Amino acid sequence: MAELKFIGGYPEYMRESIKLVERTRPKRIGKLPPQMTPEEREKVLNRYHPDYTPGGKREIKIGPNKGDIAPNEVVDLLEAYPVIEPEEIDLSKVDYEPDILIIGGGLAGTSAALLANDYGISAEKILLTNKLRHGDANSMMAQGGTQAADRPEDSPVIHYIDGLGGGHFTNKPDVLRALVEDAPQVMQWLEKLGAMFDKDVNGNFMELTGGGTSRRRMHACRDYTGMEELRVLRDEFRNRRITVLEFYPAIELITNSENKVAGAVLWGLETGEYKIVKAKATILATGGFGRLHIRGFPTTNHYGATCDGVVLAYRVGAKLRDTDTVQYHPTGAAYPQQIIGLLLTEKLRTSGAQPVNKDGEVFVFPLEPRDVEASAFIRECYTRDKGIITPTGMRGIWLDTPLIDIINGKGRIERSFPAMVRMFKRFGVNMIKDPVLVFPTLHYQNGGVETDPQGKTNVEGLFVAGEISGGVHGKNRLMGNSTLDCLVFGRRAGMYSAEYIKSVKSNGKLSLEHVKKYVNMLKETGIKPERKAPILLPEYRGRAVLARKIDIFY
Repeated sequence: MAELKFIGGYPEYMRESIKLVERTRPKRIGKLPPQMTPEEREKVLNRYHPDYTPGGKREIKIGPNKGDIAPNEVVDLLEAYPVIEPEEIDLSKVDYEPDILIIGGGLAGTSAALLANDYGISAEKILLTNKLRHGDANSMMAQGGTQAADRPEDSPVIHYIDGLGGGHFTNKPDVLRALVEDAPQVMQWLEKLGAMFDKDVNGNFMELTGGGTSRRRMHACRDYTGMEELRVLRDEFRNRRITVLEFYPAIELITNSENKVAGAVLWGLETGEYKIVKAKATILATGGFGRLHIRGFPTTNHYGATCDGVVLAYRVGAKLRDTDTVQYHPTGAAYPQQIIGLLLTEKLRTSGAQPVNKDGEVFVFPLEPRDVEASAFIRECYTRDKGIITPTGMRGIWLDTPLIDIINGKGRIERSFPAMVRMFKRFGVNMIKDPVLVFPTLHYQNGGVETDPQGKTNVEGLFVAGEISGGVHGKNRLMGNSTLDCLVFGRRAGMYSAEYIKSVKSNGKLSLEHVKKYVNMLKETGIKPERKAPILLPEYRGRAVLARKIDIFY
């Protein structure tokens, strides 16, 4: 095989396609394809979206959602055996006894801790535990912005309609209403804590649109919005001296004699020790499942996103919803190899970047809802043969990023997307001058543990917040509603759990009987003890590598 010659970070053969992108650029400015009709959207989804193509899902055999459909990788965990033997855990030796236990240290968990404290729970009576470090979460990696309807021409009602349409009208109405109504207040809260959002010279928010939205309501901090939001929340958390345990993931919830959730069993990644936490209320804020690599897709998610919270909640009887849907972000990096799957924010397209094929043709409206946009990318690469093939065999389409400066003025890319410019520069690619290669990447867990507007589940004593929850987004999430979800329902779970524990007089006797019952269900169903969950960390040996084959294209 001949050695590849590289020019400006790209192999020479890819440069030929870039020339076509540059040649067609002038005639593409201001001339986009129309948005798809509802019928066209349905057609492209049914034919190309990974949720709709056959072979990736099966029925759940046990538990509250028996008979529902979910990705094979998720069902594998729900039908797995626990990592502990209940008889070997001594629940009489309690290591921590907070009023509220929060499992997960992203935006949702940290918000919950702050609001619980605001609502009367002292700092020493709140315990936040995280699998990795406090802040190691998908929240830290969120780029594009947070939606909030705070302009005169906008309203929570319009935000609600956008979210409902984006979710294919399957959202849980009361939960979606809570999301949009709390949004303006959440932005004010973040500002008071010191978050530095993008503003114009007059001090007004610089707000952008997103795919599937009808108003400009995206509040951003350049291209590291989640990092900035979590920075101010974590600073406030530490200033209040709320207790935090790092590298202690939960491996099982604990119940009591009244079948209420009463804490958790933690396991030290560094020490190998178990810790028993007894709590009056438990908030699960463990995030999503990107590192399960559903259908072999690369992912934007952080290293610990392995669906732990859903598994633990399901074992105590919590109901799930929308388990059949997964969000694939249209623009994950497809080149170079070292950053495959990492997020290239939708904000690039709201700022003027266009998705174009190998011939420099713009083939889809840039701001379709994410599932529709991703499906169109897949169609272009695998049916129309209009994608670019990388040296490792991955396919992608060009995102014409230089258009951002051409449309908005020189320097816009560096001002708005500094982190992304640096990321590509490390590998010799200049996204200010050249387009970047993208392909859909596993981004978000649309479904999860069903919750009410207060963050409560159907199991008493158990609250959820953030990506682990199901209902607010329905079958598809819109840009900017994820960080908002974490903030709104983290705050709500914190305040309502604080109210809840005021009526809890005693935790009762601690128990792991629910684990024994779950094991019995597995055995009665004929499921063999071949898998254990939660898995805590992903597996990347053998075939399970980042450059894996995507199974819908076998």
